[in-house]
Amino acid sequence: MRSILLLLTQVVATVLGATVIPPSTWNYTYPWPVQYHNFTSQRLNLSMAYMDVAPKNASYSSNKTMVLLHGKNFCGATWEDTARRLSTHGYRVIIPDQIGFCKSSKPPAYQFSLQQLARNTHLLLSSLGIETTYVLGHSMGGMLATRFALMYTEQTSHLILTNPIGLEDWKALGVPWRNLDALYQSELATNYTSIRTYQQSTYYVNTWKPEYDVWVNMLVSLYQTAPENKTFAWNMAQTTDMVLTQPVMYEFGLITVKTLLLIGTEDTTAIGKAWSPPDVQAKLGKYDVLGKETAARIPGAELVEFGDLGHSPQVQDSERYHAALLAWLDSSN
Repeated sequence: MRSILLLLTQVVATVLGATVIPPSTWNYTYPWPVQYHNFTSQRLNLSMAYMDVAPKNASYSSNKTMVLLHGKNFCGATWEDTARRLSTHGYRVIIPDQIGFCKSSKPPAYQFSLQQLARNTHLLLSSLGIETTYVLGHSMGGMLATRFALMYTEQTSHLILTNPIGLEDWKALGVPWRNLDALYQSELATNYTSIRTYQQSTYYVNTWKPEYDVWVNMLVSLYQTAPENKTFAWNMAQTTDMVLTQPVMYEFGLITVKTLLLIGTEDTTAIGKAWSPPDVQAKLGKYDVLGKETAARIPGAELVEFGDLGHSPQVQDSERYHAALLAWLDSSN
């Protein structure tokens, strides 16, 4: 049935003059059924993959929805633990894969911007009849969640940022610009060793557990699954350029919704740090400072710090992270 619908979509698109970029053929198993929001953007017919998880616990039922926004090295599937807990807590949970990522369309020519990704997410939620939602973003997803809350304030009831990137302006701090062709070549060189080494040093504070390999291998498979692996690598280069050149930190003071920052202070993530000179590297990615500075910039924001955790506190210490998240959700209603 899906192949027939896709064929019909292609025929209609041809008549209308739009190019069809089908959803991914990547076959990694997701924890819930994957659905697709089909829409036109930048003269392309695209498919945005998402999971829609119903609330399980009726005692918490209050028609609340949470959208979970993944990071650059992540997919919607990496939110499984968080989504299950939120569902049990009475939330409907929407988990999209952004365009260019994972199971969504990977366009070979697309202008990536945080505004565009926010609009794509807004259109998905609107198509589902969701007028207001809690927005939780991690890593690049936190940067995107910030932009979403600024653009769609009426649709955003609460904002939760988990070790978001973009808490500093790397370019202004001295990170040299790198052209897309060079970024693309770096992406093509990605393998298991490079991913694990990076994640071990920043995500999990130089510790490693066998279960972390699930997320390494998931990412590796995206870089290796032909024929779309090269387009995926190109999209990853484009999104690196996006986050480097589109800072959100200067607009933190404009956020008007209730905001929570969940920060693993051992995180040292900084886009472009790897190709910066040593004196610039020394200034970047200090989350023990950045978390406090950001909380002070966002009106009324609350900050929870995890002094021994890294870039992925929701994975590294799931119980402690989710206890803090759910406690804030309960108290902020």
